[in-house]
Amino acid sequence: MHVSTSDLPIKMNALGAVARHQGDFGTAFGTLAAEHLVLATGVDVAPLLAGLDDGLCFAPHWGYLIRGRVVVTYGDGSTEVCDAGQCVHWPAGHTVRVEDEAEIVMFSPAAEHHAVMNHMLGVLATIPA
Repeated sequence: MHVSTSDLPIKMNALGAVARHQGDFGTAFGTLAAEHLVLATGVDVAPLLAGLDDGLCFAPHWGYLIRGRVVVTYGDGSTEVCDAGQCVHWPAGHTVRVEDEAEIVMFSPAAEHHAVMNHMLGVLATIPA
């Protein structure tokens, strides 16, 4: 199976973040979710994770930064900077902040990622337009 990122349906388009997912958050790839993200400089997902355990994403991710720079912060307070051209693995228990507009292709366990994305969409729904 293959699909162009431009053919992936948009699941989130808010606050400078455009997230495209294969199927219902990745179910078309079985247990993995495939995602294409374009994130504006300054995007910080931490506020969208409020209400989750420790306010952290509990889905691990594997991916590739096509362009940009992001800072990943883990539950223990440690951080790592990820730059364009790097393959990444972000274990469960993290948040992400964008320093330079980023484009990322990610793969994650579908069930966990689906739950986190639904939570984030629920938080977004409470923000006045």
